[in-house]
Amino acid sequence: MLDRPRFEALWNRRIGEGAGEVFDELETLYGEPHRAYHAATHIEYCLRLFDLAAEGMDEPDAVEMALWFHDAIYDIPPRENERRSAELFVARAGERGSERFRSKVHGLIMATTHLDPPTTLDEAFIVDIDLSSFGRPWEEFLDDSRAVRAELAHVPDAEFYPRQRKFLDSLAARPEFCFTEFFRERHGAQARKNIARLCAVLEAQGRI
Repeated sequence: MLDRPRFEALWNRRIGEGAGEVFDELETLYGEPHRAYHAATHIEYCLRLFDLAAEGMDEPDAVEMALWFHDAIYDIPPRENERRSAELFVARAGERGSERFRSKVHGLIMATTHLDPPTTLDEAFIVDIDLSSFGRPWEEFLDDSRAVRAELAHVPDAEFYPRQRKFLDSLAARPEFCFTEFFRERHGAQARKNIARLCAVLEAQGRI
């Protein structure tokens, strides 16, 4: 269950009024029935990791706000969900809070597209947190992978698994899986093991 007092304290601290209404909207969005992975449980997990790493960030409030919103929009098929999630934050914030803060949160949400390497420390942290499920114990990682597949059940195997393999290969090709020292030490090695094992399983099943 999403933590209402936590969100409202953050919103009131950095944006101002309207925290309750925004939380209600986020809670409704993350509770949409088509979400199997990009749901409230993912946000809760991200926030737990945020709490462990926050002291190493340049602006923890911006990273936390971005985590709350980064998957707020998750339509199927997933097209420009991150951009729309970032725009949702900007729209709900309006002119409240500082323009610099609003712009930074928008940029951090866009970093979770994982299209380009992060360019700032806080972008590195949010990218590592968003992909941290790759570094979970094997069975938990496998459950997450199944949940992602369930969300994209409309995509035929012949299309889904080659696309998944391409994404996995792109992650495995990084010099380091994680961009921050904190998460390299915590998740890096396990993430690489999980990716290699999943690829081996999919190959054995004839899916890739």
